[in-house]
Amino acid sequence: MALVTLAALLGTPFFLRAVAPERTDWSELSDVSQTYGSVSILVSTLALAGVVVSLIYQARQTRVAQEEAARVGHRDLVLFSLHDPVLLECWEPPRDGTTRDEWKRIAFTNLIITRWANSFKLGRTTEGQLRGVLGEHFRGQPARDHWEGARAGWIRHVEAGTSRRARRFACIADECYQAAVEAGPAVAASQYFEPQHPEPPAR
Repeated sequence: MALVTLAALLGTPFFLRAVAPERTDWSELSDVSQTYGSVSILVSTLALAGVVVSLIYQARQTRVAQEEAARVGHRDLVLFSLHDPVLLECWEPPRDGTTRDEWKRIAFTNLIITRWANSFKLGRTTEGQLRGVLGEHFRGQPARDHWEGARAGWIRHVEAGTSRRARRFACIADECYQAAVEAGPAVAASQYFEPQHPEPPAR
């Protein structure tokens, strides 16, 4: 096949000369051919650029899908642990003494923070929206307890990674936490569902 192709290429000029009219202006045809050749190069370049953009987009979508699968797997592990006290012991032991209920509360709070972090990382949540959500979140004592214990680990984890938005999330979360602490005492978990304005006792 290679020999046939080579022979066809070499024989094309002779074939064209044989079948072309006697007064054919080969110089003019050459100029026209070069013009179409330039257009063809431009079209090919645009097509190649489109392929490159498509591949980059597909790679990003694949990465997002892999990250989402990893998050779902981690979330399921935590939820299984929360429903079965025996499975809590499969995780690393708490650094400070804590009860099972406190550990469950911290683990679930971490899932909430992780969800907001992933939404911000993917660009689904703006910085303004994130600050609003975290400002309300850190009004509660369980949220503050979680960040006090998890802050160092979060910052260490994102600093070791490559995501700029993940590092920005940790910075925003810490700023919102500090602002909440400066604003006043937190709402205790035992006060979450108490009536804000209790009715006076009946006479």
